[in-house]
Amino acid sequence: MENFRLFDLLHNLKKFPLKDDALAAKENGSWHKYSTLEYIDTVNYLSYAFINIGIQPGDKIGLIANNRPEWNFVDFACQQTGAVSAPLYPTISDNDLKYVIKDAGIKYFFVANEALYNKVKACSEGSSIQEIYSFSKGPGQNLEHLIANGKAHPQEKKLEEIKAGIKNTDLATLIYTSGTTGNPKGVMLSHKNFISNVIATQCLSPFEHHWRALSFLPLNHVYERMLCYLYLTNCVSVYYAESLETIGDNLKEVKPEMFVTVPRLLEKVYEKIVATGSKLTGLKKTLFFWALKLGLRYEQGGVNGWWYELQLKLANKLIFSKWRAALGGNVVNIVSGGAALQPRLARVFLAAQIKVLEGYGLTETSPVIAVNSFDCIRIGTVGRVIDKVQVKLAEDGEIYVKGDNVMMGYYKQPELTKEAIDAEGWFHTGDIGMFEEGKYLKIVDRKKEIFKTSGGKYVTPQLIENKLKESRFIEQVMVIGENEKFPSAFIVPAFATVKEWCLKQNINCTTNEEIIQHPEVKKLIMQEVEKANEGLAQYEKIKRAELLPNEWSVDKGELTPKLSLKRKVILAANQQVYLKIYPPSELI
Repeated sequence: MENFRLFDLLHNLKKFPLKDDALAAKENGSWHKYSTLEYIDTVNYLSYAFINIGIQPGDKIGLIANNRPEWNFVDFACQQTGAVSAPLYPTISDNDLKYVIKDAGIKYFFVANEALYNKVKACSEGSSIQEIYSFSKGPGQNLEHLIANGKAHPQEKKLEEIKAGIKNTDLATLIYTSGTTGNPKGVMLSHKNFISNVIATQCLSPFEHHWRALSFLPLNHVYERMLCYLYLTNCVSVYYAESLETIGDNLKEVKPEMFVTVPRLLEKVYEKIVATGSKLTGLKKTLFFWALKLGLRYEQGGVNGWWYELQLKLANKLIFSKWRAALGGNVVNIVSGGAALQPRLARVFLAAQIKVLEGYGLTETSPVIAVNSFDCIRIGTVGRVIDKVQVKLAEDGEIYVKGDNVMMGYYKQPELTKEAIDAEGWFHTGDIGMFEEGKYLKIVDRKKEIFKTSGGKYVTPQLIENKLKESRFIEQVMVIGENEKFPSAFIVPAFATVKEWCLKQNINCTTNEEIIQHPEVKKLIMQEVEKANEGLAQYEKIKRAELLPNEWSVDKGELTPKLSLKRKVILAANQQVYLKIYPPSELI
């Protein structure tokens, strides 16, 4: 294990019973599966082709594609030949794409389809890119031809020589994240960074070699990527969902034992379940909401008493079994990260015998810093710090991290690296945290997102937002009020639920705009705001709220790809609404 590299994970698959579905993806309506040997052979053929076309160790290789086996083939071929992959979101802007191509000095680019081929080609004029390869038929070179090249002209001896010269401390990938200056910054991660995370997390959940995992979060993000390395370590088959819209159907087809997600998608699953329950009638509806209320009261360790546990057992048989069936029927656990998970969701899923392991990390930490384990879940926290990683809290509560998982630095940005990693090797996360019982890490907020009111009081918006989102009538929320007298909120109602409520109240509203203007709807939402206010300090309470007619999205640039709020963008787009809440002083 002294010099264990990422590509060694792939070849270790031979230690397990061979599988016919090491990787799988939907093609023309049916699952195309790659066996263990096909997986390894394809990566080797592609590696030979890389050598044949002149790719050298250290060359930067761009990659833009949806989750699919070809993504893995390119990733491992880069690793084996010493090339450095630079995977990007398919939704990347032209300006950011041009910046990354130039900053990384990308030599070859791999894309999923013709549209992305055209995008990269248009952004690469005058750049260092020598060729663009596509996973599908169309303009430019085709990946299949490249694989055929390697198969016809093997370079086994040369490949083994290159692999032997690769150290686990060598740069494996550049992952570009949003920069404070407006340009993306390249996070340099080594083989060792990833491997340390894989080793530290594989004991936190059971794994069986016959298991399947469904993958749908973007592979170019460090979160899904590391988990896929973890699946590989334990010979878990990876099935790629067709899209975010087909996850429900794909879960029923694949019947996975595990998958990773972000809280927003879990919230949508929960909302869909509740919406389905609301449409029931008579005894079925009564039983559904009886079970739901039980689940929302769930406490671990049987502290609610024998009568509660007896009722919960019945609820699991009658109602929650259908929840598990909707997730495929085999789910052992779900990993949640990227944002804070509402405690009520963790509670109700645990009650339904669906373990959600909430964790915490960043791209710069490969990514996991702390996570709840299968055998030890502490609701409302991100669990314990993983093995071989150190965490300490600064005076202001900022989380500092040290360990083999901490990045090599930011590419070509030594000054920025010095700002992030101090002289003692501690990476400054920018997140505010605290420890419960001295061992369970709890994330309070982003340091940069905490704001001060004009009265000098600090407000942690994420904490308040999570409380507000516990309402089934609230879809999205952003707390505002920096340098103002009091905090307020932009709220996007859960329109499907609110429309159903309007029908029951004989309120005639058809459009979202009509709904947010109706006095009774405003009253309903403010009642939900007051419920959230109950547990808050006086200076934290939401005094005013304005309803917005459209859900925030990644496509409109209001959410990051992992569905976090882009606060400045949302604020800039809603300045008129902001002025309704906080009128200029001369107009008051």
